[in-house]
Amino acid sequence: MTSSGTNPGTGSHTGGPSAGGARSSGFGSAAWELLLPAAGAPARRRGRALQSALREAVRSGRLAPGTRLPSSRALAADLRVSRGLVTEAYEQLAAEGYLRSGRGAGTWVSESVRAPVPGARDLAPRAAGVRVDFRPGTPDLSLFPRAAWAAAHRSVLGRLPHGALGYPDPRGLPALRDALAALLARRRGVVADPERLVVCSGVAQATTLLGFVLRGRGIRTVGVEDPGSPEHSELFGSAGITAVDLPLDAEGLAVDPLVRSGVRAVLTTPAHQFPTGIAYSAQRRSRLLDWAREVDGLIVEDDYDGDFRYDRAAVGALQGLDPEHVAYTGSVSKSLAPGLRLGWLLAPAAMTEEIIARKRTMDLGNPAVDQAVLADFVVRGGYDRQLRRCQRAYRERRDTLTSALAKHFPGTEVTGIAAGLHAIAALPERYGPEPALLARAAAAGIALRPLSACGTAPAEDGAVRLVLGYAHLAPPEIEAGVRMLADSRGCRVFI
Repeated sequence: MTSSGTNPGTGSHTGGPSAGGARSSGFGSAAWELLLPAAGAPARRRGRALQSALREAVRSGRLAPGTRLPSSRALAADLRVSRGLVTEAYEQLAAEGYLRSGRGAGTWVSESVRAPVPGARDLAPRAAGVRVDFRPGTPDLSLFPRAAWAAAHRSVLGRLPHGALGYPDPRGLPALRDALAALLARRRGVVADPERLVVCSGVAQATTLLGFVLRGRGIRTVGVEDPGSPEHSELFGSAGITAVDLPLDAEGLAVDPLVRSGVRAVLTTPAHQFPTGIAYSAQRRSRLLDWAREVDGLIVEDDYDGDFRYDRAAVGALQGLDPEHVAYTGSVSKSLAPGLRLGWLLAPAAMTEEIIARKRTMDLGNPAVDQAVLADFVVRGGYDRQLRRCQRAYRERRDTLTSALAKHFPGTEVTGIAAGLHAIAALPERYGPEPALLARAAAAGIALRPLSACGTAPAEDGAVRLVLGYAHLAPPEIEAGVRMLADSRGCRVFI
């Protein structure tokens, strides 16, 4: 795209449970991961920390009643602690009533333990009265690697030169840009030049930056997917640009309506379209690039959850096919936590200097220490370990959701589950109409987002289509939420 006036984002042991121990017992990876920080605690506090972590896993429902725990020998080997430490923890929790055991029968979570009401965990702010929140967009914040992140923070502060604490390069810390460029090239197939990579406060700021630069070039309209994320239109609107809704088909963004719209910039989610969950076909990706070259336009690629794919290797980024017509954006909001406000933008060379100048006037750059910690986390392998950890947990939750829907809503068609952190559930007509189901759900304290809230009109066939987020919910919460939805009665809606 040209720049002419009117032409237009710890060393801790982290392997899985041993084959003969935790995994075969049903002791899920999510619960096992909760014990890692305790295993890494100072020696004098390790036993008490392990008991506390195990107790919390039972209380929260991550270890459901009736779950068989691994043997003390197997768990000690997985956590790399002494067997005596695990034995003592098991005995203490058995004495308190959290566990039960018998000679030769193993150790189990007691059926007398009752987890808190689903929705009580403080994962994210919720509207008053919401017990189970199926709205998409949030990862499980309890999976944030606190111990590893804290270790990286201490290490970075110990060696960061005084000069690094001054006003940062608006593009971002060189060490982080180098680390991200290597990571994105390896994991997402991105053409990543560290000199063109700009560290941003998430995809939101990356999109806004692009909006300001496009407006400065005379662009007043940008295409967005329909259905799609309402936030995209709002972000462009904050930069004085009007969003034009463009329809999808089975392969991705429909090209003919795009051409007819006359826009010369369009925002897409080609690796895992939000919210439908489709991956753009190879033919559609190629045709979109042809369009961008023909009109000297720009495709903005929001790779919001491209690292999470469950059926095969993740689909590579569109940007890798033509970095001069695609602006690539991403962040750690789904892989680590949205509160870190750390993301990135790789734009065509002709736009880079304008983006850097706008970033400088916007906020003078992102916090240097946070950037240095993320760089250390990426370089030392912590980020890859975190992605593997989340992948295991989210796959389990996806499977729990599909099983629960099949059990409580027979005939439901579930799509978009090959990747990402949400699914589309098309409930048969007998469970509708949509407004009535949403009202009953809300009265029962279940927050839902219908597909129609993402820009698409309710289905004419009478089916109720829901966008169900599952990443932030533990498996027992997912099962309970779907069951409550099946039994729901009421009249108030959370959207």
